[in-house]
Amino acid sequence: MGLPRTFIGFSSTDIHYYRLMQAWKQNERIDFNFTDCQLHSEIDSENEAYIKRRCRERINMAGYYIMLIGEDTRYKHKYVRWEAEVAKEKGCTIIGVNLNKSRSFDNERTPAVLKNIGAVFVTLHPKIIKYALENYKMKDSGDYVYKDSLYQELGIV
Repeated sequence: MGLPRTFIGFSSTDIHYYRLMQAWKQNERIDFNFTDCQLHSEIDSENEAYIKRRCRERINMAGYYIMLIGEDTRYKHKYVRWEAEVAKEKGCTIIGVNLNKSRSFDNERTPAVLKNIGAVFVTLHPKIIKYALENYKMKDSGDYVYKDSLYQELGIV
């Protein structure tokens, strides 16, 4: 099986978490890898239509969409919510990654576009994200989580 082709959506205030995931990929001591479909360089443009067209191209390459869910993610409508809508429309497997250590759908932070669509919600940790990338398949509806026993089995306290 090839590496999961993944687009990661996040608020600009959470870019350091995206960079952390990239560092996990590079670290030989961490068993975490995916094919990153994210744009490889910032788009030097203010043209919203152009930016969205470029993002759509990258999302269309992906089979998985990870949304990093931070303090202000719920309010990022211009691009973050739009990316999730494109990923949903494309049929990507959607994984919500809570940056506040929550292991479930977080009503305070998660954009409504991810509510009750069959996505899984996990905490920010390479083992559980890897597990979701390798094992989770989208459902038709609902908000899904992994049991605490799986986190324990993976060595996540």
